[in-house]
Amino acid sequence: MAKFRKKPVVIEAVIYDGTNGNEIKKFTQGGCYTDVNDPNHPLFMIRTLEGEHVASVGDYIIKGVKGEFYPCKPDIFAATYGAVSQ
Repeated sequence: MAKFRKKPVVIEAVIYDGTNGNEIKKFTQGGCYTDVNDPNHPLFMIRTLEGEHVASVGDYIIKGVKGEFYPCKPDIFAATYGAVSQ
């Protein structure tokens, strides 16, 4: 079986901390919503290429290489990504 290494890609991401709903909405350029009027509702629906996915408090919202957005659980994020110095 052949083996492959994931190409290094720099992404942008914001962690949803439960209080930054407006920041998430701005980051995703309106590509998310809650089912209530409170912008800091604990769950967000993120519109992804595969449909809508739930983002919970603590999840990272990632902007992919094609400009798409999707949520990522913190443990998966930590295992996959590292900080890039500016």
